[in-house]
Amino acid sequence: MRFATVVRVLIERRSAARRKESRVNVRNSTITNCYKTAFLLALVVAGPARAAAVDRLSPWGAAASASPGPASPIGGPANGCLAGAAALPADGVGFQAIRLRRHRNFGHPDTIAFVMRLGRAAQAAGLAPFYVGDMAQPRGGPMASGHGAHQNGLDVDIWFNLDPKPTLAPLARDDVPLPSMLLAGMHAIDPAQFDARQVTLLRLAAADQRVERIFVNPVIKQALCRGFAGATDGGSAWLHKLRPWPGHDEHLHVRLACPAGATQCVGQPPIPPGDGCDASLAWWLEKHEAPTTPVPPRPPRPRLPKACAVLLTAG
Repeated sequence: MRFATVVRVLIERRSAARRKESRVNVRNSTITNCYKTAFLLALVVAGPARAAAVDRLSPWGAAASASPGPASPIGGPANGCLAGAAALPADGVGFQAIRLRRHRNFGHPDTIAFVMRLGRAAQAAGLAPFYVGDMAQPRGGPMASGHGAHQNGLDVDIWFNLDPKPTLAPLARDDVPLPSMLLAGMHAIDPAQFDARQVTLLRLAAADQRVERIFVNPVIKQALCRGFAGATDGGSAWLHKLRPWPGHDEHLHVRLACPAGATQCVGQPPIPPGDGCDASLAWWLEKHEAPTTPVPPRPPRPRLPKACAVLLTAG
């Protein structure tokens, strides 16, 4: 539990710095990470062009096109890459892609197909178009900012904003409203933002057979477990795929399972049985004291699969 507590504290500090809502007291190596985060945030605030420039500092972010050949997710979501990626269209039935200057609108064809299915289902349910955010870079791989995952083409961020959308050109969607679904303090749902529409969107995403898990803020998961906006009408089994994770108060992070026959794809362990409305959720919502000893530095990032090195220079 001590290790898990350290992980939670680090995540909470990073989220607080990003949202500029609370002061964080960090020490030793953690403070260096906060300075790096602040530097990247300053670039993002300065404008999408500079944010894209930060991405291109990485060789993976500098890759301008997908690799030739068949689609293949390589490695895991936080340590992998993507061969034969497809690009999500800027507009589709029920969705609009945003922040396209960042070139993170690529994914495995299964991920593209999922977004299109979700868009059609959302429109049929009477929902306004949703915004699609980061997926993966043209060849996947680590991102210079914003994510530890989204590397093998099976992740996609869907924003919770379901208000009617203005008609904007694709490259004019860098700075669109993306409100939090939580009240100030991040301890309760904001009923003015999160209602039956968002519950419907989550239900539709969770019902897709290709979806393995969906990351949402623990407060959102708790509200759904308690039946907010009819979430448990008909039972709570559908909440099984919804996994609590800090942040994720503005968007749902969908992760697909490894496609059949994708021998180089590394999946995650199965989600424990049940709806997840138990002590494992309660832990995320408890207050945990910061460690009294210095937080050890993060271990170095594991090496990417060897196939990724070949992929980066292919074509």
